Amino acid sequence: MHWQAIRKLACTSALAAAVILPFPAPGQQPADKILAAVDVQKLLPASVWYAGQSAPTELRNSGGVQFADGHYVLATLVETSGYSTAVAAKYQAYFVVEAPIHIAGQDLPAGVYGIGFVAGNQFVVTDIGAHDVFTASSTHDDAIPRPRPLEVLPDPAGGFRLYAGRNYVTFTR
Repeated sequence: MHWQAIRKLACTSALAAAVILPFPAPGQQPADKILAAVDVQKLLPASVWYAGQSAPTELRNSGGVQFADGHYVLATLVETSGYSTAVAAKYQAYFVVEAPIHIAGQDLPAGVYGIGFVAGNQFVVTDIGAHDVFTASSTHDDAIPRPRPLEVLPDPAGGFRLYAGRNYVTFTR
């Protein structure tokens, strides 16, 4: 009889924890979460469509954010060797935006885009047909200790930084 009571208490406790733990404490808001490459690999496909071609993604070089409301901003480098020189010059990464964001001083609606960091500290956003959406200035960061090919880090002023090596643009919701 004693073991049945312990088992019943353990099952009830486990069920209560499973119901209570996923929800934030009263007054506590869920937070935006930066995603590492291993998180993004579960969300993005191994190849993507851009400018009339399918190209493999470099999921090990990816990053993103899951906002508190569940929407994502995801970026991954793409193998662009099959594209023309003109396209490959400004298309380096696939960029998925599930909710409107403010990036590099521009408003960007939800959608799927190609992005690139190009010469002269420029950041280019194109639609998936390779048509320019906008070009903005990027910032070079000599202080980042170990730059990665692509990553998302918090911006000390608020929001996030999308890095390609030492170059970055900031974005917020």
